[in-house]
Amino acid sequence: MHHPKTAFASLAAACALIAACGETPAEQEADRAEAQVEREADQSAYAASNEVAALGMTEAKLLDADLVTADGTDLGDIEAVRRNAAGMVTGLVIELEDTDPDRWVEVPTEGLIARADSDDMDVQTGMSAEELSALPDAEMGAMNAPV
Repeated sequence: MHHPKTAFASLAAACALIAACGETPAEQEADRAEAQVEREADQSAYAASNEVAALGMTEAKLLDADLVTADGTDLGDIEAVRRNAAGMVTGLVIELEDTDPDRWVEVPTEGLIARADSDDMDVQTGMSAEELSALPDAEMGAMNAPV
């Protein structure tokens, strides 16, 4: 029996291949990197199970959350968590909203708070979109490996 996330990842990869037909090489590379990040994040969340990872949320809940401002403005999607050698979550890798090509930055967990959003949770930051854009690109290799 196939795990639903595995089937979904396969479907997403197939859709990405079809969509890639009209993309530039840089866009295709960004799509491949994003697919790899999502696969690694899903595997890590599955392995972490129901353990609270950070901010009172499981890793799966973190990966479902958006990064938002205090007024609820969506700044980006949480794509992966970063852990230190002890396994503690030290940062979140965010795919910034409205960037072309896609951009990922790492945001430290200090100062972040969990925030209820109707029927799910988001993560709130005090950083602005401009401050997030000024962060360096996240290291894309081994996204969920200890740093």
